[in-house]
Amino acid sequence: MSGLDDVQHARQTWLRAQIVFARRRGGEALPLLLDAAGRLARVDGAQAREAYLDAIGSAVFAGRLPEHVDVREVAEAARTAPPGAQPPRPSDLLLDGLVTWFADGRVEGAPLLRAALGAFKRAAEDGDDAMRWLWLTWLAAGDLWDDETWHELTTHAVRSARDTGALNFLPLALGYRAAMYVHAGDFGLAAMLIGEADSIVEVTGHSPMAYPALLLMAWSGDPRAETVIQNGIGEASSWGEGRAIGLGHYLLTVLYNGFGQYQNALTHGEQAMEYEDMSVVGFAFAEVVESAARSGVPETAVVALRRLEERTGASGTDWALGVLARSRALLADGAAADRLYREAIERLERSRIAVQLARTHLLYGEWLRRENRRVDAREHLRTAHEMLQGFGAVAFAERARRELLATGETLRSRPVDVGGVAEALTAQEGQIARLAADGMTNSEIGAALFISPRTVEWHLSKVFTKLDVKSRNKLRAALSDV
Repeated sequence: MSGLDDVQHARQTWLRAQIVFARRRGGEALPLLLDAAGRLARVDGAQAREAYLDAIGSAVFAGRLPEHVDVREVAEAARTAPPGAQPPRPSDLLLDGLVTWFADGRVEGAPLLRAALGAFKRAAEDGDDAMRWLWLTWLAAGDLWDDETWHELTTHAVRSARDTGALNFLPLALGYRAAMYVHAGDFGLAAMLIGEADSIVEVTGHSPMAYPALLLMAWSGDPRAETVIQNGIGEASSWGEGRAIGLGHYLLTVLYNGFGQYQNALTHGEQAMEYEDMSVVGFAFAEVVESAARSGVPETAVVALRRLEERTGASGTDWALGVLARSRALLADGAAADRLYREAIERLERSRIAVQLARTHLLYGEWLRRENRRVDAREHLRTAHEMLQGFGAVAFAERARRELLATGETLRSRPVDVGGVAEALTAQEGQIARLAADGMTNSEIGAALFISPRTVEWHLSKVFTKLDVKSRNKLRAALSDV
């Protein structure tokens, strides 16, 4: 160490901190990263800013655990970073946006974060910055309810990782892409990407990414989900990842809302609301509005709604404002509730977040039935049931089925596969089927859609089963009948 100059010493300190952060993403690395950032600030401003970004990320993962520095304090420390380059790099814009977001508030920080995410999307084709900071831009986009950024960044990340053979990065990219597909309602493709990521991790020995699989289990209503997620919450403290605790409680809220166990959902939702976990707490507010309203605790629902309004107002996306309108409808009556449900459906139809659109049809249908508007209720409940069953959202689909029966609807029971198989083609399956019918090979389809040839083959096997065809040359005729 005595033979190192100040620059070498600072960079070695940062490298050591990065190794600790890579092994344990929580707060254990935080003091090391702050030390490295302070040292780098004296010798290399650009790297100091990146070290502060790492420190903010470490504080985000540490979350609610009391032994670690709060992310707001880390953001205040990052204000001392040297000025960014001119023109600013995407990472410089991201640092400025996160500092403002955490230190000054969502309203002040949202425009800066949007600008940063826009810069990452524009730079995505160049690769380095988009891949280096994918995890942090994913979380920022989630806090902004920005589904388009999710789509664009994960599209590029998977394509880039496949093209370069970056097996250390590909599972992460596949995981975030899978999570996006869960929100989009394509549970089958999400499961396929999760399986591919797991296979790579098994071969390479890298740490697995649990979040996408848990997200899929929660939305699917998988009976194993409660135990698996509870175990994850119990282990999170030993990992130093307080955010995983908040995430686990949020996922359990989704799970229990699906089952209609609203009191259990509320219990976990209130715990998810206890800390401002990035890309978690905003979604939890919406779940709490529903569970509290259905549990007869309107005062809790109102508190969650007020906090949701701040988040979604700073975002302004159709996803955010659609969920906000639905949440307001849950606490409204008469014509106001009807108008808000319709606004929510209209907005969510313009987003990629199909699971929330389906749930809005479900909630609207439930409300219409209680208003004795049975004919109108059936329309929305049928839509919800078909969508949710098609996704593989078993618990939510069963909620819709029960409500339909309560309207007097005669409903034929049909098995639902958690993996997302349904009689109708999903949007992804339809796209693949049409490309195959046009004569493209699996490799060509995979290149066009940024998925692996193996994933294409898996989807085509499902298409053949659903359309009852044996070969590609029968696809065009079969598709004309769909």
